[in-house]
This record gives sequence, C-alpha cells and structure tokens, in this order.
Amino acid sequence: MNNRKIAGIITAAIGLSAVMALFNAGMSVPIISWPLEAYLGVAFTIVFMTGVPVWLACVIAALIFILIAVALYKLGGWVYGRVAG
Repeated sequence: MNNRKIAGIITAAIGLSAVMALFNAGMSVPIISWPLEAYLGVAFTIVFMTGVPVWLACVIAALIFILIAVALYKLGGWVYGRVAG
C-alpha cells in the first residue's frame, strides 16, 4: 500500500469523525454511539424534510456517508500527491 492510499484513508477517517462530531455536538450520548446517532439523525432529517419512506431515507443516508468517505479519501490522496510530488 503506497503512501497516497494511506493518506487518503487517514483523511477519510478523520473527516468522518469530524462529521459525526458535528452532528452530535451538544448531545449527551457516549462517543461509542456517535456513528449510529449521526446515521439515524441524517435519516430522520431526510424523512422529516422530504416525506420519503423510512427505508429509502436509510439508504440515502448510507449513500451520503459513503460519498463523504469517498470524497475525503480522494481529497487526501490528491493533497498528499500535491505536497509530496
């Protein structure tokens, strides 16, 4: 595994942690429950704002987190390539 992939993975992990911390700011839940709370919060917001079925909102929320992770992975690899290259 080359350094660009490692930088992308680290960036994605830190970025997802930051997104979860943003969604859970001000809540009194343990840190171990933050991923589930962030996911369910996004799904609830989608259902509340659009009125789509719950199963569709859960799929959309999962896709949102996957897209965030992929975008942060690509961004981390790109930045590492620009800095180290």
